[in-house]
Amino acid sequence: MATALMQSRQTILPKRLGAPGPGASELATIVNAAAHAPDHGQLLPWRFVLVPEAARPPLAEVFAQALLERDPGATPEQCGQAREKVLMLVVVDGERGDPEIDLAERLLSAGCAVQNMLLMATAQGYGSALTSGKALKAASLRALFRLSACEQALCFISIGTVLSRKAARARPMAGTYVSTLDADRGVVPGF
Repeated sequence: MATALMQSRQTILPKRLGAPGPGASELATIVNAAAHAPDHGQLLPWRFVLVPEAARPPLAEVFAQALLERDPGATPEQCGQAREKVLMLVVVDGERGDPEIDLAERLLSAGCAVQNMLLMATAQGYGSALTSGKALKAASLRALFRLSACEQALCFISIGTVLSRKAARARPMAGTYVSTLDADRGVVPGF
């Protein structure tokens, strides 16, 4: 069952997602899946900020403003595309808890938490996507979400009903990304 779930998960861009999204109990199940991610030192170095429908207009303005800061010649259509709906922001704290636990471990933990949530959304029949970009570093976005100096906005997670999807992409074979450390020959391709 886990194999089928992982193999069926596919990124569905926000423009291909629609209502209805997860209800309150479904969303609670999705968010609770994050708690099962590896977390060295039990720091809980990540958090998620829900963006309900009523809060999306200010976020849309932040996206459009960030685009115009990067590209003053952006068209109104491009600014409109920057206003895609999102469900939640993923934030990682680089300093919370034990300072000896490296940022890389915190980011890996956040990635595992996100993957758990994406798989749970897939199990419930929803599509999902991660979106990122330069707007995540914009001062206006940091201010809107009240991020502290040690926090980093990683990406947005969108979850909803699949309206359309692209054909599933071919996945690489394990031999293309796995190698083995051989005591005599060093790192060799395959496993």
